[in-house]
Amino acid sequence: MPKHRRLESGTPWVQLSTTDADWKAADPALLAGMLAQLHLIRAFEETVLELAGEGLVHGPAHSSIGQEGGAVGSIIGLRSSDAVNGSHRGHHQFLAKALTHVGGIRSDLASVVTPEIQEVLQRTLAEILGLAQGYCRGRGGSMHLQWFEAGALGTNAIVGGGAPLATGNAWAQKHSDTTDLTINYFGDGASQIGSVLESMNLAATWKLPVAFFIENNLYGVSTHVSEITADIRLSVRGQGFGIPSWRVDGMDPLAVHLAMVEAAEHMRSGAGPAVIEAEVYRFFHQNGPYPGSAFGYRTKREEAEWRERDPLLRVAAEMQKLGQVTAEEVASVGAQAQQAMRAAVDELLEPDPENAGKRRIRPELWPEPEFVDVGVRGDATELTGARTLDPATAAAGMTPSKFVDAVAAVMGRRMEQDERIVVLGEDVHRLAGGTNGATKGLAARFPDRVLGTPISENAFAGLAGGMALDGRFRPVVEFMYPDFMWVAADQVFNQIGKARHMFGGVNPVPLVLRTKVAMGSGYGSQHLMDPAGIFATSPGWRIIAPSTAADYVGLMNAALALEDPVLVIEHVDLYGRADEIPDDDLDYQLPFGKAALRREGTDATIISYLSMVHHSIEAVGQTGLDADVIDLRWLDRASLDWDMIGESIKKTNAVLIVEQGAQGTSYGAWLADEIQRRYFDWLDQPVQRVTGSEASPSISKVLERAAIARTEEVVAGIERLRAGMGGA
Repeated sequence: MPKHRRLESGTPWVQLSTTDADWKAADPALLAGMLAQLHLIRAFEETVLELAGEGLVHGPAHSSIGQEGGAVGSIIGLRSSDAVNGSHRGHHQFLAKALTHVGGIRSDLASVVTPEIQEVLQRTLAEILGLAQGYCRGRGGSMHLQWFEAGALGTNAIVGGGAPLATGNAWAQKHSDTTDLTINYFGDGASQIGSVLESMNLAATWKLPVAFFIENNLYGVSTHVSEITADIRLSVRGQGFGIPSWRVDGMDPLAVHLAMVEAAEHMRSGAGPAVIEAEVYRFFHQNGPYPGSAFGYRTKREEAEWRERDPLLRVAAEMQKLGQVTAEEVASVGAQAQQAMRAAVDELLEPDPENAGKRRIRPELWPEPEFVDVGVRGDATELTGARTLDPATAAAGMTPSKFVDAVAAVMGRRMEQDERIVVLGEDVHRLAGGTNGATKGLAARFPDRVLGTPISENAFAGLAGGMALDGRFRPVVEFMYPDFMWVAADQVFNQIGKARHMFGGVNPVPLVLRTKVAMGSGYGSQHLMDPAGIFATSPGWRIIAPSTAADYVGLMNAALALEDPVLVIEHVDLYGRADEIPDDDLDYQLPFGKAALRREGTDATIISYLSMVHHSIEAVGQTGLDADVIDLRWLDRASLDWDMIGESIKKTNAVLIVEQGAQGTSYGAWLADEIQRRYFDWLDQPVQRVTGSEASPSISKVLERAAIARTEEVVAGIERLRAGMGGA
């Protein structure tokens, strides 16, 4: 018979509850501050629901009424340099952090609303209404509230999406030699999501000062937590990662505060992350001013029982029991909060002249329509004054170098010159330079800045996003293959790519994402895509695609100087290529947005990038076509060299776009559309294209070759182009 021994995790997991002694021992100023914040947030939320009922809130109104105790209790003791990010239901989280930043703990309940607090209330309400004076200039609305100065990193409409970003912010705090911490708020629904669990693992492995704060309000829209997980004690998640965890009554703000005090001591000591589960209850439905019982998924009795535990009533009752406030003083605090919200509303609304008895938003407060695209990315002025060199046109002494050696060399040079650069990805610290040698020698030279990650692209991509938004570091992320970006698609596209624009257009996101196209290597359908077309049609990203080692050096230097996220695409066919780079020079930048004319001709314009530039030149030689061959180098919409493209098209009147990969994710499809819109009057025939097949490349050597383009396909494309000219 087998022998069994009961195993214990050894990781603390406790239920924390307050006693009368805890309330008596609490600083009266702390309790007064809690009472004030709870009433201010409640009045704010009631105002939002009122305006939503009038049709003045465009989009959702995810009220936090009933859940304020968790946010206030956990945040009121934080520093401004501590950080929080939250969920789609995040008004209370944002307001608690902003109010703590401007007001802190208040002992004077006779004068709760200072000018600074009034400004917070008005600007937050303006943001939810989509107005220019909001913290994100009207772009964030209800679900994307950010104020970096107060340590509010941004609430998040993607369930669980903020966890990797918060973990990255905590990494930056730790490695900036601070004792600051970050709190990531999410709900019961997000507690099962991969990005949250991956982030817990990373934070525990690297001992990062981040708290995963679960606001367990029992319902994801209308689905009860017992329907989605076998163990509804959600703080148990910490046990699997060795993270100490606290479970508290979220309707008791002091219990939440005391749990956070203990967790903060753990995190600030360098011991790593914490999990706190606060059991709370939203008094209303997922969205809007109606209770959940109106939709049939919970009972009026259940709602009434939770309302009796309202955190506002709890704090007031305990303070009255201690003789710290009177009922009249409590009523005064509520009245002051309501008056503050009326004042905020009066600044933003006016009577509607076309509808008697109704209100409208003051027209002059809306953002200007011209603001719509401002801040999708920066203006690249950070590159002004940089020393540039274009190896395609400049006469310079050259030294032989393999392409992949140039990749490692320029990164080593930049890391030597800029201590902010951190490289992270799977196996980048092993195998003498990762799986391809692209990080050769870096781990030995910079052991604390070359981070081998778990196989969790969503977590480490988002962690890098959090580092970049913090501003103290410049992360360089390696995706071993571009197909893996779909695992991290939320962080890559919803978070990193949209962050600057979504939060008002001013926050830099200095992040470089490296990956390689590996078509021809036999790795099959899930490893061999070309990501250029996907990124070119996704807002926020810049894209570079070098075809030579010398270009790689200049482009990577520019990428590491930009304040935008930059995708750097490499190709395995180029790694081992015998190439050359300028003598003793790894410090130049390639001119921003400048393509290279690799061959000059008059018959046609051939446009390509990466290894297909070389295939195009070879095909031109085989066919005798007298063509311009343009190597794009910069691929994104804002960086393309339209001057060179346009000049060539006006000369040749015929275009062939050459790429290697599948038709469905084609970069050339977007480019062809744009060219025909811009240069239709100069084209003598439709834009021609060379691509791979519809299918992703297969493992079979024969089928893989049939699925991708090389020189033979470019030759065929040239012949189609000639046929369109009336040639043989």
